[in-house]
Amino acid sequence: MKKPYRMQHIVPLGLSLVGLLYAQGAASAVDAAKAEALAKKEGCFKCHQIDKKKEADSFQSIATKLKGKPDADAEILKQLTQSPKVKFADGTEEEHKMIKTKDKGEIDNLIAWIRSLAK
Repeated sequence: MKKPYRMQHIVPLGLSLVGLLYAQGAASAVDAAKAEALAKKEGCFKCHQIDKKKEADSFQSIATKLKGKPDADAEILKQLTQSPKVKFADGTEEEHKMIKTKDKGEIDNLIAWIRSLAK
């Protein structure tokens, strides 16, 4: 015969799960100030603005276009690190400027920040 679960077993398990979920949320939190500082340092604001089109689409527009797409992070990462050709409204093309930082945490935070701007 199976023994019933007791509160003394359930409560620690529940607290452990809550702690794990909290830790995951904290680890994935976006540091907007650091992301904006990195974007400024890397020259991203030369062509992009947060919520208005400049020479290139706004970060908000980019995030909205990619919202819900499973490969959104990979697409942004490619733009930031591989210098693909980008086309401007006037039809001209140039290589997208690569960011200089190699810090994965900084890059991941920048990507998460861009994605957080989606409407």
